[in-house]
Amino acid sequence: MHNAFTMNWWALLLRGIAAILFGVLAFIWPAVSLLSLVFAFGVYAIFDGIFAIIAGLRAPSGMKKWWWLELVGIVSILAGVLAFAMPGMTAFVLLTLIAAWAIIGGIFEIIAAIQLRKEITGEWLLILGGAASVLFGVVMMINPTAGAIAVLWVVGAYAIFYGVLLVALSLRLRGLEHSDTHHAAPHPA
Repeated sequence: MHNAFTMNWWALLLRGIAAILFGVLAFIWPAVSLLSLVFAFGVYAIFDGIFAIIAGLRAPSGMKKWWWLELVGIVSILAGVLAFAMPGMTAFVLLTLIAAWAIIGGIFEIIAAIQLRKEITGEWLLILGGAASVLFGVVMMINPTAGAIAVLWVVGAYAIFYGVLLVALSLRLRGLEHSDTHHAAPHPA
């Protein structure tokens, strides 16, 4: 399991980079229209979902602990598709969509980290990312009347924070993959 998780470090890295880019764009263009926010979120959610599904599918056969990653990917892609299918949705609907997506994804990431805590080190990064997602979603549900720019900044800050956590976890897993490779190599006699 440890080996299977570390070999997919690149998928976490790509998800983290996509989140950071989305967050930076939210701060660079704060006056962006709601329609642009919908499309930017849609693109991010679809890419995030694709990379999550790829990582889940690359798990060795017979490993049951990877279903959560595929489910997070499906939810993320559905959220992205809905954003494109209904671009004229109101700020409240978009806020609810983003909040629900963050809460559901965060819960599954916390569950996965708890299940994997004996298999990997650094699982607290996934727990922290999941908790940040849940907290972000709850805050967005509590205050649905926030202005579009305020929502954009909150979304951007969340995306950057979450992206940095995913990048940190991916680099840690990459290091574990390399250390496993070096330890597995036969030593000359």
